[in-house]
Amino acid sequence: MSKLASQDILCYIDSLLKYSNYSRAAQSLYISQPYLTKVIKKIEIELGCELITRNKLPYRLTEQGKIYYQYLTSLEHSYAKLMREISYVSDMGNKVLRIGILPSLGAYLTPLFLPAFLELHPAYKINLVEDLPEKNEKRLQNNELDFWIGQNSSSISPNLNSFNWGRHSYQAIIPRCCELYQENVAVIPEGTIEISTILNQKLILTSKGSAIRKQIDQLLSVYKVQPNIVMESKEIYTVLKLAKHNLGLTFVPESIHIKSALRNTISIQSL
Repeated sequence: MSKLASQDILCYIDSLLKYSNYSRAAQSLYISQPYLTKVIKKIEIELGCELITRNKLPYRLTEQGKIYYQYLTSLEHSYAKLMREISYVSDMGNKVLRIGILPSLGAYLTPLFLPAFLELHPAYKINLVEDLPEKNEKRLQNNELDFWIGQNSSSISPNLNSFNWGRHSYQAIIPRCCELYQENVAVIPEGTIEISTILNQKLILTSKGSAIRKQIDQLLSVYKVQPNIVMESKEIYTVLKLAKHNLGLTFVPESIHIKSALRNTISIQSL
C-alpha cells in the first residue's frame, strides 16, 4: 500500500466516523459518494470483514476496523520515521546538529554556547528540539537527535553516555503568604531553612513528568513529606507567576531569571 493510499484511507474513515453519512463524508473530502463507497467496500472485501458499523448511528469502527485503523496509523508513524531518517542522511553534508533540551533550560543555556559555536562553525545548521527530557531521551535512542541536554544524568538509559557540565541548582520561591517569607530579604542564604520545612508549605508544582517535578518528588520521598499541592501547571513560568501572586511556594531552576522588581514580593532560597 502506498503512503498516499494509507493516508487517504485514514482520512476517509475519519470522515465517515465524523459524519456517520457517506454523502456528507464524501462532500467534506471533495470526492464523490459512489467513489467513497467503492473504496471502503473494496477494502472490506479484501479483508473479508466490515470496517464500520452502519446499522446504527453514529458510525463506529468494528473490532476488525480498529485493528485495521491501528495498522494504518502505524504505517503513518513508520513513514514519518522513514522521512526523518532520509532527511538526516540528506542533511549530513549540510552539517546539521540536532540538539534536544528542556525549554526553560534552553532559554538559559543555548545563548551561552550556540552563538559562539556558530561563529566558529558557520556551515552548521542547528535543529533545536525543545521538549520534556524523557521524550528527547527517546529521540536520542531512535537516532533522531545528536545529543540532548538535561539536568540529571543519573536517571538516563544505561545505553547512553553522559557528560557533566556542572551543577544546576533549584530555587525555592517563597511568597508573602508563606510563613517562611522574610521581609526585605530577597535572597535567603542557602541552608537557612530546612528543606523539609520548605516542602511542608502550600506548593505550586509543575506537572508530573517535568524535570523539576521529578527532583521535587524525589525530595518529598527522601524527607517523607505528604505534599499540600494547591496547583499544578505544565509551564514553569506559570507556577512562578502564581507564586508571585501569593498562591503558594514553588521551585524553579536557577536558570530562570527573577526580575529585580519581583524580589520585593518574594524571598528566594537555593536548594
